[in-house]
This record gives sequence, structure tokens and C-alpha cells, in this order.
Amino acid sequence: MDSADIEVRPLDAIDDVFMASNVLSEVWGGDRSGMPPNLLRALAHSGNYAVGLWSGERMVGASVAFFAEPSARSMHSHITGVLPGMQSKGLGRMLKQHQREWALARGVGHITWTFDPLIAHNAHFNLRVLGARATEYLVDHYGAMDDGVNRGDETDRIMVSWALAAPAAPTPAPDRVVTSVEIPADIAALRATAPEDAAAWRRRVRDAVLAGLADGLVIGGFDDERGYLLVRP
Repeated sequence: MDSADIEVRPLDAIDDVFMASNVLSEVWGGDRSGMPPNLLRALAHSGNYAVGLWSGERMVGASVAFFAEPSARSMHSHITGVLPGMQSKGLGRMLKQHQREWALARGVGHITWTFDPLIAHNAHFNLRVLGARATEYLVDHYGAMDDGVNRGDETDRIMVSWALAAPAAPTPAPDRVVTSVEIPADIAALRATAPEDAAAWRRRVRDAVLAGLADGLVIGGFDDERGYLLVRP
């Protein structure tokens, strides 16, 4: 893929808004309610972050974030997605870097977002590649969701905060790690073939992380083999 062919542009035109809503619907397995065009149009028009990722004349991804309270100098990245055939090509990182530059130009110092703690590649990207810091474990944060990704599962999430001007948070040294919490290598495949096992993983990871947090530990990083690394703050 020629990187010169890839461009991030704001969703200024109504046709682009509908296109972005359709792209995000496809990424989330046909969910039409995750980012409806009217809400996306309102967020874009009121000055929030709303962009499409184009490969030539085709939109292949989109990202939407909105501002937090003024004193926080922060914004929350609500949804970012790249079409399945275009994933694992560095486009998600391109969107995040564009989001970072856009935020810094507007005096924003932090971006927060949530991700499913069972999705290993998201944990790797957020905590190891970007160096964001895990700040909360949220149990069933969104409630029941009727899309092809989340349907039938509880929506536990990890909240992360990305300090845009600070160095990436490093993976903790081995002597700092008090305990680790393993997660499955491919929860999506497990949900499709053995949903009972996937649900058991949800409970196991939730209980282990919450027990560590209750003991005063924090999520200090992620390791592809060991999972979440819990450390003393």
C-alpha cells in the first residue's frame, strides 16, 4: 500500500458524514446506532474531532472524539475504526497520530478512550505502541450492545489516558511486576467458536484485575505473553 495514497480529512461535507457512519457500521458488524449520521454531523459541526481516512477516493476508516470539560484540557476518543480489509497496515496508528497533532494544536494535553480488555491487539497497541496509561477498569461500561462485535457479551472496558506531550509510558521492569493477568490470544475467534469459554475469560480477567486494584495495584503495562502487568504505583 502506498502511504502517499492515504489521507486524513475532516468530515465537512454531509456525504462524507454518511460515508463515515457507514464505514464505522461495517467495522462494528452492522451496527447502525453506534455513530448515526445526525450525531456525527452535530459533533463535527460543533468543532469536535471528526475525520475520515481515505485511500484514494475510498474512505477506509474514521475517527470521532469530543472535548471534555474545559479545565481538563482533554478530549475523549469515542470511536475509531478501519475497514477489515485495511487493518494491520499501520492505519490505526496514522489516525491516532493525526488525532494527537489536531489536539495539540487546540491546547489539548490528554486524550482518553476505552477498549475491551480481552482484545490483545488493542491492549498491545494502546499500552505498548502508544504508551497510554490505564486509569480505570470499568465493568459492563456500556451495558448491552447489539452489534456484531459486542452482541451477547458484557462490555467491560479499560480506560486509558494518553499524555500527548509526555514520553510514552514504558513497560514496567520485571522487578516491578507484582502479578500479571493473562488474556486470550484471539477473543474474537473464541467468541465465534466457544462463547461459554469467552464468557469465562471475561469473568476471570475482570475478577483478577479488580482484585489487584483493590489491593492497591495499578495496571502498569501489557506483555504479549503474560497479559496485563500489575504494579505498585
